[in-house]
Parts: sequence; structure tokens; C-alpha cells
Amino acid sequence: MLNTNQTDQLKSRLGSELHRLSANASSAIDFSMDRDRDRVGRDSMDESTEEELYSTQLRLHDREARLAVKIREALRRLHDGNIDECEECSEPIGFKRLMARPVTTLCFECKTAREQVEADEPVE
Repeated sequence: MLNTNQTDQLKSRLGSELHRLSANASSAIDFSMDRDRDRVGRDSMDESTEEELYSTQLRLHDREARLAVKIREALRRLHDGNIDECEECSEPIGFKRLMARPVTTLCFECKTAREQVEADEPVE
């Protein structure tokens, strides 16, 4: 069980990460809005480079949107008092692990076991 200080540290960490993601989302919207401006006089290489940059920005935005969902879920678990409980074995998740990866839902042992199973699966 986390103490009050640890809970406050996690809440602050999650909140600042969510704030950072929100700011990034705002800049991504601005980027997409400015995309169609200044197209006169551009060659195919400029267009190709811009398309690749735009595609990368969209992928990054999608990843950050999924992370934001995980952060909101972690904040809910923190509020409910079970953020430090492994979803597989119900053992405690260490505070250091939570600070390193606050959206984690697995203890170190369960995560390691899951990664081992995934590594042993054949790739198609």
C-alpha cells in the first residue's frame, strides 16, 4: 500500500504527463491546420517530405492519445487506491516501478513472464 507522500508523487507525475500530452495534442492540431498553406511553388520533393512528416506526426499523435487513456486509467486506479496492485497476481507493484512507469498494471515478475511468453511465440 502506498503512503500519502507516494500517492501525491504519483498523482503529480501522472498529472504533469497528461498536461504535456494535452499540449502536444494542441500543437498537432495547429500543425495539421497549417498544413495546406504555402503550397505554391513547391516541388515534388518538398511535398514528399511534408507528407512523411505529416504521417509521422499523425502516428505520434495516435500513440500519445492511447497513452493519455492509460494515464487517465492510472489516475482512476490511484483514486480507488489500487494502482499498486498487479492485475494478474494481486501482489504489490513497487513504488519505484510505478514511478518509472506509472501506467503499469503488472508487477515486475508478471511483466517479465509475459514478455518471455511473447518472445517465445513464433512470428508469422
